[in-house]
Parts: sequence; C-alpha cells; structure tokens
Amino acid sequence: MKSFTGIEQSKKLAEILPIESADMHWQYIEEDDRQLQWFCFPKDFSINQHDTVSAWSLAALLNVLPSSTLDSSDDHHYRMHCMERFTEWFDNPIDACYEMILKLKEKGLL
Repeated sequence: MKSFTGIEQSKKLAEILPIESADMHWQYIEEDDRQLQWFCFPKDFSINQHDTVSAWSLAALLNVLPSSTLDSSDDHHYRMHCMERFTEWFDNPIDACYEMILKLKEKGLL
C-alpha cells in the first residue's frame, strides 16, 4: 500500500498546501557518483538540503481536510467524503485524499 504522496502528487500539493503540513520529503540522492534515485524520508531527516520535494503521509493529508471521512469498500478501495463531496473510488487512500484536495481547491473551498 502507498504510504505517502508520489513525487508528482507532492509537487502539485506543494502549490496548494502549506509546506508545514508535510511530514515527509522526497530527496534526490547520488550513490557512488553513478546512480541517481529519489528516496522518501521523514521531514526531520535529511542527507543534504538540496533536491528535496515535500511529501505527505495519509495522516498529514487527513489533517488538512476539514471534517472528512475516508470510506473503504469490501474490495479494498477508498474514497473521501468532505464538505458534501465525494471522490471516485481508488485502490489506496493517499490517491483518494489527493483527489479530494484538488477538488476542494478547484471549488475554492480549501
């Protein structure tokens, strides 16, 4: 199961949410001068201070959604309910929260 927002989701959320609400970050790390990869770390852990992108765990996303509920189905799908709006069903709760944040921002409710 997905534990935090992906890089592209994180970049989009960084344009919408306060950075202080993020509890993780993606960091670009060079290993042995050959291989470059993205890794996700808790916000207070850093290898270096450049090439980072803030990221959000499920708990952090739920904290920014006012009066929200996360619904789950018997077949392990999730959707968000917030301010009388619903998302589509997703196979993980992170994507459901992400879509709700985009929906609320579009409506000027976040």
